[in-house]
Amino acid sequence: MSRKDETPIIGESPAFMSVLEQVSEVAPLSRPVLVVGERGTGKELIAERLHFLSGRWQAPLVKLNCAAISEALLESELFGHETGAFTDASRKRLGRFEHAEGGSLFLDELSSTSMSVQEKILRVIEYGEFERLGSSRTRKVDVRLIGATNQDLPELAKKRQFRSDLLDRLAFDVITLPPLRARREDILSLAEHFALRMTRELDRDLFAGFSRDASRKLLGHSWPGNVRELKNVVERAVYRNTNPKEPAREIDFDPFDSPWRPVSGSPAPSTGLPDPADGPLDWHKTISEMETGVLKKALEHCEFNQRKTAEHLGLTYHQLRGLLRKYEMTGDG
Repeated sequence: MSRKDETPIIGESPAFMSVLEQVSEVAPLSRPVLVVGERGTGKELIAERLHFLSGRWQAPLVKLNCAAISEALLESELFGHETGAFTDASRKRLGRFEHAEGGSLFLDELSSTSMSVQEKILRVIEYGEFERLGSSRTRKVDVRLIGATNQDLPELAKKRQFRSDLLDRLAFDVITLPPLRARREDILSLAEHFALRMTRELDRDLFAGFSRDASRKLLGHSWPGNVRELKNVVERAVYRNTNPKEPAREIDFDPFDSPWRPVSGSPAPSTGLPDPADGPLDWHKTISEMETGVLKKALEHCEFNQRKTAEHLGLTYHQLRGLLRKYEMTGDG
């Protein structure tokens, strides 16, 4: 599968088209750019577009997630080191800045870097200079820096948790990506793309689309994980659809949802029932509240399909109908 298939830039909503226009305008300039957005909004895709629309497109685009590397190793990863610079430095190593010579360096999760690393990054932006660890020789480098974060950097700068001078240099232009909930016009187009890709991966001949109800659910979800979450939800719906000739109907937003899901940080699972030690109980009222609560949650989980709900609760269909009639929950009238 090609890189292009893996990382599409799809969208026609006004919010997204505005971002693409801004990218096209700033891409040709050899200035630092800051890409800001919630997790899963596609910050890396925008960094790629900035690079490949620039005059540096034939030079390397080097990427680094700063949060994925310990603070002790990050400086060496960025600027390189000489042999013997520290205990495990058995040989010379070039840093990401040198690997990106003439091209672009994409630093994701920039807010996680230490103040000392930020100071050295600032020096590279301002003067194009740095030293490898264990060396006093100043080296020159020509790199365009593209930073990314899901944090409020101006607020962090006010709290002295991020260097204000580095923020000033990075913010030549700031591209803020809209969350998926702000570009609902793009949801079904993106969903179809991910569905077709999963269909090919499963060696199926066709994708029959989404049912009307499934499309309604996709459009109505708040998408806290943005495009990354949409991709997972859609691919899950396609592979679970055992009849590819029929539209995908089952949309599962939470694969962790289970009556047996473990609870972290709790010494013992809670029954959700009042403690008899707290005082006298109304036995019949307590049991009624417990049963109606379980019934409501099970119905919602099974999308109000009573046969599925009965199976989910280990009841026969007639037993479930009897309980629903008992608590006037049939919805028949």
